[in-house]
Amino acid sequence: MPNIKSAKKRVLIAEARNAKNKAEKSELKTAIKKFEVAAADGNRTEADGAYKVAVKKVDQAVAKGVLHKNTASHRKSAMTLKLNKIG
Repeated sequence: MPNIKSAKKRVLIAEARNAKNKAEKSELKTAIKKFEVAAADGNRTEADGAYKVAVKKVDQAVAKGVLHKNTASHRKSAMTLKLNKIG
């Protein structure tokens, strides 16, 4: 544990930020998994809805700094290809 006041504050801020990032990543993974399940089932209408939610979550993760923009682009592209294979 740090002794300096500013270092103690940084530890608290880092803990709060880590918790926030962990929650954001969890929501993102859940949205992507829901899309994957819908795509695997071959249900186009359900997959469409899950796709829109997942893409939105990916974009929000980039805006919040949780994901890099190239990683987000790669994931969205992969999801789009899976969605198009269903149709």
